[in-house]
Amino acid sequence: MTVYNFSAGPAVLPAPVLLKAQSELLNYENSGQSVLEMSHRSPIFESIRDAAEQSLRRLMSIPDTYSVLFIQGGATLQFSMLPQNLATRTGRIDFIDTGDWSTKAIADAKQYATVQVLASSANDGYRFIPDGPFTSSSDYLHITWNNTLEGTTYQTPPKVDVPLVADVSSSILSEPIPIEAFDVLYAGAQKNLGVAGLTVVIIKNDLLDRVPDTIGAYLRYDIHAKQRSLYNTPPTFSLYMTKLVLEWIEETGLETITARNASQAQLLYEAIDQSTVFHNHVAVKDRSRMNLPFSTGSETEDATFLAFAERHNLINLAGHRSIGGMRASLYNAMPTEGVEALIHIMHRFEQGER
Repeated sequence: MTVYNFSAGPAVLPAPVLLKAQSELLNYENSGQSVLEMSHRSPIFESIRDAAEQSLRRLMSIPDTYSVLFIQGGATLQFSMLPQNLATRTGRIDFIDTGDWSTKAIADAKQYATVQVLASSANDGYRFIPDGPFTSSSDYLHITWNNTLEGTTYQTPPKVDVPLVADVSSSILSEPIPIEAFDVLYAGAQKNLGVAGLTVVIIKNDLLDRVPDTIGAYLRYDIHAKQRSLYNTPPTFSLYMTKLVLEWIEETGLETITARNASQAQLLYEAIDQSTVFHNHVAVKDRSRMNLPFSTGSETEDATFLAFAERHNLINLAGHRSIGGMRASLYNAMPTEGVEALIHIMHRFEQGER
């Protein structure tokens, strides 16, 4: 039985990665140890950390002017770490509000700095990405690149004269991104990079000079950079899984993954747009290729479809509880067969099957 998992995160993992982890679980590289039990200070684990960083640098063309940090706490911790570390010049932060994760980041930032929302699509139900140009004189401008709940995404980064910070949790390595257009990128691993417990932070080295010595050591980016993300025990297994996923992306080819992601999203959007039952309200120009929300317009019919889909081994299609409907998350590890199976079930539902 093949089950297709459309979860928004923790998300589907590539089968070769799971099989590799299984084969190495009891004895990693003839060390006689599992990754789950080895010291994070050991040379063999440091080689795992180093391999993950170098793979990420190759895939994203990250220059030496940036540090790559592996931090615990999920992307949510960054909502607090960012202002504490970087809002130290003017004490002001600007945001573009594009959905639920933006509003959470704004709420946390307000505890540490003065916040201004330069633009928001809230009044239209977050169905589009606000257009620029934007003018800012704050310590940084924060955006959420791909909006997991609402199904919108940026196509190009906004241009501003202050550091640009982006949450790329649900889109990292799903497509090329112009790294040098950003000063900080951060992403929780559990969507396209691995399993829950690890967050990647990519930060320009010159921003590390902003970090004050008045915050706790673990919250300081400069300490994580100096200690190579080994200031304390990192989430060792999560980091190992990210190493495996990055190796899989390199072996598959980012160009191949990007093309497949675009093709799969197009297939599903076409099915939705041509449907007499399902619809998607996102502005076409801003549609996400990772998270595709859709609905029948009826809570009862949505629930009926979700049950119908699950009976046919299509799981975790329910939209976020705050929005409802359905949401298909098509992260890198989702095979095209899964998208085709979903479209087939949608067609059967349209024809009256329940």
